[in-house]
Amino acid sequence: MRCLVVYDIPDDRVRTKVADACLDYGLDRIQYSAFLGELSPTHRRELMKRVRRLLGRKAGKIQLFPLCDRDWNQRDEILQN
Repeated sequence: MRCLVVYDIPDDRVRTKVADACLDYGLDRIQYSAFLGELSPTHRRELMKRVRRLLGRKAGKIQLFPLCDRDWNQRDEILQN
């Protein structure tokens, strides 16, 4: 299932590690703190467990949103070069 991961993490080191974890799971960066890609339910759980461990007791917020095809197809997008 397509998933969107977004986060707000003030600590640069932790933020970089979370971004690397998202890339390790094959997600594509779509904004500085947003990643999108296909994840199985097992990989969703693994990724969230990993980023929770990386965040530890530091300040931050990490969210993962599974997106069904219907919701994905209703998105609005502006792309300019």
